[in-house]
Amino acid sequence: MDLKLSGRTALITGGSRGIGFGVAQSLAAEGCHLHLASRSGPDLEAARKKLLAAHKVNVTVHALDLAAAENAKKLGEACRGVDILVNNAGAIPQGTLTGLDEKVWRDSWDLKVFGYINLSRAIYAAMCERKRGVIVNVIGGAGERPTAGYIAGSMANAGLMAFSRALGAESPKFGVRVIGLNPSATATDRGVIRWRNQAQKDLGDPERWTELTKGFPFGRPATVEEIADVVVFLCSDRASYVSGTVISVDGGNSARTPR
Repeated sequence: MDLKLSGRTALITGGSRGIGFGVAQSLAAEGCHLHLASRSGPDLEAARKKLLAAHKVNVTVHALDLAAAENAKKLGEACRGVDILVNNAGAIPQGTLTGLDEKVWRDSWDLKVFGYINLSRAIYAAMCERKRGVIVNVIGGAGERPTAGYIAGSMANAGLMAFSRALGAESPKFGVRVIGLNPSATATDRGVIRWRNQAQKDLGDPERWTELTKGFPFGRPATVEEIADVVVFLCSDRASYVSGTVISVDGGNSARTPR
C-alpha cells in the first residue's frame, strides 16, 4: 500500500531511541525527510547515521531539552514547515501521591505534558495557515486505566488524551488532523533493560525476562515496529478522515477486566 508520504517532512521528538526512532525508520522507509529531537546529541547523531545509511532522505537533528518552554518554541520556529509532528518525548516515573515529591512531578510534566503543548502550539498554527498537516501524540494507556501507583503518569496521559481529542475535533476546519495514540508496554531497549533487571532480581537470571511478560496480551510486549507502523499509517493520507480520537495499540489490554 502506497502511503503517499514520499517527499514530506516530519518532526519526531524523542526520536533518537525507542518508539521515536522506530517511527523515524518507518517514515524514512516511506521517503519522508526527518527532523529528530531529543536531549542527547550523541544518540541523535547515531540515529542520524543509521537512517542515512539505510534511506535516501534528509535527516536534521536538534539536541534540545523540550522541558524548557523556550526550547520548544525554538524548535517549533525552526520546524514550522513540517507536514507531520509526532510528539513522543518524555517519561513519567511511577509513584503514589505521597511518594512523588513536587519537583519530580513538575519536571516530568514539563517535558511530557507542556512539551507536547508548547511544541504543538507553534506547529499547529503553521499547519492551519497552510491548511494541511498531521499531529500524532504518543501518550500511553494509563490515561485509560489510571492507578494510584502511577498517579502522575495517569493524570498526564488522561490530560493529553483530552488535548488530542479537543484539538483534533477543531482541526479539520483548518485541514489539519490531530490524533492520540496509546501504546502498551513495548519492547524498547530501555524497556527490555528494565525487565532484565527485574528478572535478575526476582528470578536470578536476566535472560528469563520474557517470563515477566507472559501475562501481557499475546503473551508478550508490543514490538517497536508494531507501534511505529500504526503511527506512520495515521500520519498518511490513508487515514485522512481520522482526527480527534485516541487509538490504543495494546492488544486489547485497555478493554480487559482488571484482575
